[in-house]
Amino acid sequence: MLYIYVQTIKVDKIFTHLTTLFGADPKCELNFTNELELLVSIILSAQCTDKRVNIVTPKLFARYKTIEDYANADIKELEQIIYSTGFYRNKARNIVGMARALIENHNGVIPSDIDTLTKLSGVGRKTASVFIVEWYKQPAIPVDTHVARVSKRLGLTKEHDPHKIEQDLANQLARENWASYHLKLVLFGRYNCTAKNPKCENCGIKEFCENSKNP
Repeated sequence: MLYIYVQTIKVDKIFTHLTTLFGADPKCELNFTNELELLVSIILSAQCTDKRVNIVTPKLFARYKTIEDYANADIKELEQIIYSTGFYRNKARNIVGMARALIENHNGVIPSDIDTLTKLSGVGRKTASVFIVEWYKQPAIPVDTHVARVSKRLGLTKEHDPHKIEQDLANQLARENWASYHLKLVLFGRYNCTAKNPKCENCGIKEFCENSKNP
């Protein structure tokens, strides 16, 4: 019981600090105007920064406006447009495959549940979770590299598997705050608790950092 009490206080302090840094309701940094643009952007963001994706998508979205456009896309042309996001061949195939599956199996409507979304090409659990959080406003905790790294450093989990990290976080965080907490962890990992050269000297929650305890 004491451990649960101490951990609860710790979690509250961590997210109070992150709210001070990023606000109560931080926003996704991908640029999109509809659900299709969002899903495509998330697929492109795998192993790529949101900043780079936002550079690529204006031309992409001007060329491909509908699910049918993507389903009938010339792969080589699509690859050329998204080349700088990395893994462009796989991403192009996945986007076309995703569009075709939506037309064939879902009447062109993007599903609103994680399990169905993950059956689409290029849509893993993290991608599906980000989508339902951002578009359908459903509670979920997408675990990307930032969330995994920060959660381990702050002692919120000892797991390495993303699904187990997700479960650990879900057990400690209020369900109604999952979406905002996820984004705060992402932003903290992106700008403060970076993989290399984290800004530890100015960190307001370094008392909880496992790295500082084991330099």
